[in-house]
Amino acid sequence: MRKAFDAVFDVPDGYLNTASIGIPPTETVRKVAEAVQRWGSGLDRPGDFDEHVATARDAFARLVGVPADRVAIGASASQVIGLVAASVPDGARVLVATDDFTSVLFPFAAQADRGVTVTEVELDEIAARAPDFDVVAVSAVQSKDGRIADFEALELARREHGTRVLLDVTQAAGWMPLSLDWADWVAAAGYKWLMAPRGSAWLAVHPDAPRPVPHSANWYAADDPWEATYGLPLRLADDARGLDLSPVWLAQVGAAASMEWLACRDLAEIAAHCTGLADGFLAELGEEPAGSAIVSLARPDAVAKLTGAGLACASRGGRTRVSFHLYNTADDVERAVRALL
Repeated sequence: MRKAFDAVFDVPDGYLNTASIGIPPTETVRKVAEAVQRWGSGLDRPGDFDEHVATARDAFARLVGVPADRVAIGASASQVIGLVAASVPDGARVLVATDDFTSVLFPFAAQADRGVTVTEVELDEIAARAPDFDVVAVSAVQSKDGRIADFEALELARREHGTRVLLDVTQAAGWMPLSLDWADWVAAAGYKWLMAPRGSAWLAVHPDAPRPVPHSANWYAADDPWEATYGLPLRLADDARGLDLSPVWLAQVGAAASMEWLACRDLAEIAAHCTGLADGFLAELGEEPAGSAIVSLARPDAVAKLTGAGLACASRGGRTRVSFHLYNTADDVERAVRALL
């Protein structure tokens, strides 16, 4: 067991793989286990989960810096991004980062039959090219190597040139302080740095942004879900809840527990902790700091060395990826360095 930021985690020594799967606090595990037990005993009713949905929605809003009424719930990043992609105008020009995560790229590429074009450029070229496009869709932090998008330049492109901006914060929210009330759409899955179960995702929609078509319209997206279980007419909520997917119940229980706790922490302190470990790790290997919680190493043998020493990491794009969250310590860095030197 480890204690970090006033929570306890049953995370193994050398777990450097949050960019793949985040480890929840033990309190979250307890609450999800209790929910499973209630389910198995027939003790819950559908409405019992509304409080968890509302708590997680509010926590996500605070973590990305937007009002809660802008936030819709979903089940995966690609599903909520898909709502946006399917709603951009025919012939829209979309700019993306080369080798970004496919949950950002594929929803837009799938719109080719409507004349939507997707252009890939290097991440550091996004800001300069943004004014020539209708939409920029990019990960706030790149999954493959931890590089960080230029938020200020993207905000400027939106303000001065009208370029719409979609940010996927799946690899940022939870360790990075975010204030994204300016972005048109902010999407995230919860199972990494937000330490929620898989099956939880959110989409924040700016009030001035084109509203996505509710292609997954359902009873839970109604203004009063419990009045809208049968029959027409269509009666969706006027705010972002009108885009809600019917919730994955157990995922929302875990999301509410982890994210409400996380939203009450000092994210600047968490970011300093995570990037301090990551940059310290790079320094020990004689490499330049990157200021990200995700580190990518161009060492073909690094995955074998790290896993052989009992550390958890990942192979992405032919490189070794390690990631440091709030529950990691200097001992994890030391173990990883020893394994590689």
